[in-house]
Amino acid sequence: MTSTDQQPFLSVKDLQVHFSTEDGIVKAVDGLTFDLTKGQTLGIVGESGSGKSVTNLAILGLHDPYHTRIDGEILLDGQELLTASESELSRLRGKKMSMIFQDALASLSPYHTIGTQIGETYRKHTGASKKEARARSIEMLRRVGIPQPDLRVDDYPHQFSGGMRQRAMIAMALVCDPELLIADEPTTALDVTVQAQIMDLLKDLQQEFGTAIIFITHDLGVIADIADDVLVMYGGRCVEQGTKQEVLRTPQHPYTLGLLSSMPSLEGPVDVPLSPIPGAPPSLLNPPSGCRFHPRCAFTEKVAGGLCSTERPQLEVVDGRGSACHLPSGQRKEIFADFAVTRH
Repeated sequence: MTSTDQQPFLSVKDLQVHFSTEDGIVKAVDGLTFDLTKGQTLGIVGESGSGKSVTNLAILGLHDPYHTRIDGEILLDGQELLTASESELSRLRGKKMSMIFQDALASLSPYHTIGTQIGETYRKHTGASKKEARARSIEMLRRVGIPQPDLRVDDYPHQFSGGMRQRAMIAMALVCDPELLIADEPTTALDVTVQAQIMDLLKDLQQEFGTAIIFITHDLGVIADIADDVLVMYGGRCVEQGTKQEVLRTPQHPYTLGLLSSMPSLEGPVDVPLSPIPGAPPSLLNPPSGCRFHPRCAFTEKVAGGLCSTERPQLEVVDGRGSACHLPSGQRKEIFADFAVTRH
């Protein structure tokens, strides 16, 4: 999912992340491949438990090595991360790649001021003095829109509102101007006005620094606003990928169609009923055979030979557009045509 004239800054190939538990092996990510270039935003979307956050923690090297097996390849600017030492990963985290976590209050220490926490990252990677780190913290708070940053730099997290804490988290993530930024549902639990402000902030900062961004969310409305490319995950696998316009307007997988059908449309008729996806996401301890979505899919009977329940569909990618479905492409186009009529 990269432009043909630019090499990917991040390249993930056949990533597998399996956790050892008392009940067995959890196949949290099971063969994931994607690329991301600088200045682009990849939106990763899917229900809870689909493997979105697990993927990005693997990129950062934050999984417990004693209970996690990670296979595949993760190249960051040509450097293999899966074989990098912990000291090398620690050097890269915060400086070359960084992450905005979902829950800012849980991610920030209640015992240290906002300025101290932002400045600590800056000092670690640049060797700056405390005075220089404080000045940099004030500058970053100003950049992310915190009023009176020279005063608020000495406040503690509990003195910030939810939106301001999230801005402080963004300031901390960006203090060393990382080239890759992973945002794990950074607008969850914020009101829509603050959400819009956070999204605008990320887009402005990306335009300023050319940052590559991975944006994790379950909200397709957010994806429509910020992403360039979209990767849809289900049961630890990629089931569809393409540009934002392709995936949201012409879905090629029944799961993506289900996600879109369960959302209200602002463009189509107001009396079109929502169609939630039946059932629940699969257990990754004992996932379904074949296509992991087949127990919830309305179109399995259209596939001859019962392939949906016996054979894993391969992700076929042509010019960056891909889907993993046994349903013939012609039938999928007909299904989308019906979807388009009701939605638009």
